[in-house]
Amino acid sequence: MKQLLLLVAIVTTLSGCVVMVPGRLYPIQGPLAGQTPAPIYKVTISGVFKSGSMSATLPDGEVCSGSWAAVGQNDPAPNKMSADWDQVFGQGYFVANVLGAPVRARAVLSGPKGTTLDVEFYDPHPGHIESVVGVARDNTGDLFKLTF
Repeated sequence: MKQLLLLVAIVTTLSGCVVMVPGRLYPIQGPLAGQTPAPIYKVTISGVFKSGSMSATLPDGEVCSGSWAAVGQNDPAPNKMSADWDQVFGQGYFVANVLGAPVRARAVLSGPKGTTLDVEFYDPHPGHIESVVGVARDNTGDLFKLTF
């Protein structure tokens, strides 16, 4: 029964992503965070079930795109972005909220001008896309908060 409920929650959450869902990346730390006003990247996500596509449009028009994929609760991969979660949302946030979350995903986005973004996001309230939050880090040292 528990597995069925988890499956329903995941399907409900991710099936809502079939249509392009808009989001934003806000610079929290790094060169972009020091700009006034700080640039905000527009993000879109689409897909269904355990994977899909994602893109971020930078202020200069560069579009970084790639695929996202669900991360299992017992994912053996290292949590290389755990410190980023804690920097954006507060000390201990990753362990208390993200690690082991039933609806969690990762993406690597790249653009034609050489920009790359590593992205992680999760849904603390499965089935409500507006509650999805995440973090991203680009290849120039900027750390971002992701919201939908």
